[in-house]
Amino acid sequence: MDENTIVVLEGDETGQELLEEALRVLRRDVTGLELDFSRFDLSLEHRRATDNAVGSPNRILREEIGGRVIVRTGRRIPGIAPLGGVHAPISVVRMAVGDAYGAEEWREGKGEDEAAFRTERIDRRICRSVAEFAFRLADQTGASVFGGPKYTVSPIYEGMLKEEMDAAAARHPDVTYRPQLIDATFALLLSSSGDPLVIPALNRDGDILSDLVLPLFGSVAGSESLIVGFGDDYVPTVVLAEAAHGTAPSLRGKNVANPMAMILAAAAVLSYLPGGEPSSRAIRESCLEAVAEGTRTADLGGHSSTIEFTDEVIRRVRQKLEIRSAP
Repeated sequence: MDENTIVVLEGDETGQELLEEALRVLRRDVTGLELDFSRFDLSLEHRRATDNAVGSPNRILREEIGGRVIVRTGRRIPGIAPLGGVHAPISVVRMAVGDAYGAEEWREGKGEDEAAFRTERIDRRICRSVAEFAFRLADQTGASVFGGPKYTVSPIYEGMLKEEMDAAAARHPDVTYRPQLIDATFALLLSSSGDPLVIPALNRDGDILSDLVLPLFGSVAGSESLIVGFGDDYVPTVVLAEAAHGTAPSLRGKNVANPMAMILAAAAVLSYLPGGEPSSRAIRESCLEAVAEGTRTADLGGHSSTIEFTDEVIRRVRQKLEIRSAP
């Protein structure tokens, strides 16, 4: 595959319908980019038909692409009231592997003497990836690096991530660094609502934290989820983007679901392709401007259909790119 190939992983129900809408936005007559799409069927129906030979797509993909970091960003959606006065973007950068997920678990004893055990593991390479990506993202977006693990209680295990955060802070002295214990991070989120934040986290901490952060902005519609793989220089080599929401089976075939998160996921992929950033920026801006000027699906208090929202985004993207390419 060449550098302009986008791998499309087909899914289920409403999620697949929204994926098709996002692909409409990526057409050449919209973005001006010559893209190739390599499609693979990972739907549940296909997995059942093959006796689930496909396996667990999320786990396999993370392993195969060397995914080290998951990034989810909560951002203000125009016209949608956030909770607690949160306005500035908040990005949660968490481990994609290890920690509580995939841990070895067992029990010993019987009755009231029964005890449960778990052996968890984190690697310095993953800790460094999380920390370095967090500081580079903060540098790009003008955000502060905020939060961290509870290293005071777990200096050996969780302390490894804190060590890498401190080392990354030394490598990026221009980035504001405000380390906090994870419990204080939760408590201080609302009182820190005025500044853009990037929060590095362990795998499970980050999973829980992103489930809190995204709804603070009133809807998960404006949030994409990225899994990032790196080379030795910690520059992203593979990016897997998806909507942060699920398949919403009750909305299937009704043309009412909000495609914005999936479209933003497509825009995120473009930003990593050669020459793709202008189109990526135009798509992001067009999504938010469409909502701001009244093109909203029902979940955002409007009456636009899925297709109508995508059509409006496409119209705006074409207009923006035409203006910007004018001599």
